[in-house]
Amino acid sequence: MAAFNGLGMSLGNLSRLSSAETRSISPENFTGERGKGGMATEGTGAGCARDLGRGWKISPSMKVPPGTTQVLADIEGQGAIQHIWLTPSGHWRFWILRIYWDGQEQPSVECPVGDFFACGWQRYAQVSSLPVCVNPGSAFNSYWEMPFRKHCRITLENIAADPVYVYWQVDYTLTPVPEDAAYFHAQFRRVNPLPYKDVVTILDGVKGHGHYVRTYLAWGVNNNGWWGEGEIKFYLDDDRDFPTICGTGTEDYFCGSYDFDVDTPDDPLVARAADRKRYQEFTTPYAGLPQVIRPDGHYQAQTRFGMYRWHIMDPVRFAKAVRVTIQALGWRSGGRYLPLQDDIASTAFWYQSLPTAPFPRLPDKDSLEVI
Repeated sequence: MAAFNGLGMSLGNLSRLSSAETRSISPENFTGERGKGGMATEGTGAGCARDLGRGWKISPSMKVPPGTTQVLADIEGQGAIQHIWLTPSGHWRFWILRIYWDGQEQPSVECPVGDFFACGWQRYAQVSSLPVCVNPGSAFNSYWEMPFRKHCRITLENIAADPVYVYWQVDYTLTPVPEDAAYFHAQFRRVNPLPYKDVVTILDGVKGHGHYVRTYLAWGVNNNGWWGEGEIKFYLDDDRDFPTICGTGTEDYFCGSYDFDVDTPDDPLVARAADRKRYQEFTTPYAGLPQVIRPDGHYQAQTRFGMYRWHIMDPVRFAKAVRVTIQALGWRSGGRYLPLQDDIASTAFWYQSLPTAPFPRLPDKDSLEVI
């Protein structure tokens, strides 16, 4: 049996010994070097530790001035990111997370931090899934395994007008990486409003061999009524006008059904049964609707939703290219579909071989902002 390299961790292999080396980068150890943690003499906690001295939480966080970028991790060698914990201040859409693999100038990950961690609406929502956990009060955790062979660089850019503070920890292992291990990618897009009769492009322009593993949508509805009749479509490799994979409805793709609706307890003041229905949040290992922001009642305009679907047990595999779209459909008179003009932000995750094709230009600050 080949020696265990410490990757692909699960309960099934947790007992196996490995020569992989565990490292961690945080404001208390910027390089992750062995025996170099807790040595700071200056930092955001220095005043609080003035009576205690070195080793007593001198540098728990970093201040990031406006218009600057903080390097969260710069790692030489081969191995894999196994966990990221991060909690930012300020507006989450104004923090841009980027990850670069093996010296590429093009980032393979480019996404606002809230959307990366399935909280796109600048408001806390608990997420209890296998690869992503969001815990009180704004503790973002990622367990996506991210292999690299030569180098890993993770940055966080502050595009806000004010300085912000970030606390973070990047846990990784240094170990040989299998030849068939692909590189982690994430891409953010937003359209607001969606042009009439257009479809939402979640991912396009991908070139390489890989598999699609995640969809997160932050969906703001601009009409009254149900909004999720649209189909998601995966165009694989040489697909052109018609996809290989076609879903049956938005809530169906996110592993729900019938409008994410449940009946509320009978209320004698509510005459119609239809008025006693409400959207039901849920968070599970592979799919969830953790966030519903309600303005003034069920099926009213300006309701906002956050939804995730992780393709962990069912990755969507492609040999050379993939394109992913979703329709925005509601209802109009006569039992007809209504193409919607909603505010829809998407984040796609996938693994693929390098090089990474250039991403579309990230929306500017005003186009990213959540009001």
